[in-house]
Amino acid sequence: MTDLPAPLDLPRLKSLLGDVAPRLDVDALPVCDSTSSVLMARAEAGAPSGSVLVCERQTAGRGRRGRSWIAPAGGSLAFSLLWRFAPGSKPPMGLSLAVGVAVARALEKLGVTGAALKWPNDVLIGGRKLAGILVELAPLRNRSMAVVIGIGINLLLPEGFPDGPDMRACDLASVLSATPSRPEVLAALLRELVRALDAFQSGGFAALRGDWLARHAHQDRAVRLLDEHAPALEGVCRGVDEDGALLLETEAGVCRILAGEVSLRPSESARDADDPA
Repeated sequence: MTDLPAPLDLPRLKSLLGDVAPRLDVDALPVCDSTSSVLMARAEAGAPSGSVLVCERQTAGRGRRGRSWIAPAGGSLAFSLLWRFAPGSKPPMGLSLAVGVAVARALEKLGVTGAALKWPNDVLIGGRKLAGILVELAPLRNRSMAVVIGIGINLLLPEGFPDGPDMRACDLASVLSATPSRPEVLAALLRELVRALDAFQSGGFAALRGDWLARHAHQDRAVRLLDEHAPALEGVCRGVDEDGALLLETEAGVCRILAGEVSLRPSESARDADDPA
């Protein structure tokens, strides 16, 4: 078994969280199947909003569309956050995009330039995948809507790390002259997540839409939308609406695509060898 990295320095993390520290309860495990699965069970048992679970090695990490999330021990940061919304809140349309804004902001605070967002849940650098996001509804308790937000970010990938089915991967070590420590990365992410979730609670995705569009990886580009249950759809990305739906201009007009079991890629005619997203 691959050696695990040193346990996360929780006191150091708390000091880096600053004024959001009282709103978060961070727990760290050496090994688990999936941080989101474990936190989902804790949510059902009544865990409070702001519960965070970090794991050094996941044995069954998962991403969108039922795919596995490969997180090499010591080479990545995988964690999940439980967030409960006020009773009566509307369904969280566009939440995965809002989380993407938070991740991009955190990366920028750490010195990363060129972070781009691929609809609906990937963070790219130079067309390569740096981080992935998975947002799942948690079991209702006292009629309070809750979500579990899972995030995986590559810190230092081992040589020969396999590429994903849609794109190649990159890591923080390749885009920064000095890789921040795991507490520094996690603190930056959690601070921006709290900020974005507060904005989302008060104004929905519309409050963050401008920031998302400013980082949209495929804005006004020809793309191909793949769906396991329907023919491929080609068109030009025209951004997203206030619910986070993709606006795809096709020969038949502008289609509104809600996040689902789809994969977005540059069209074959528009694909650039230097941008394989």
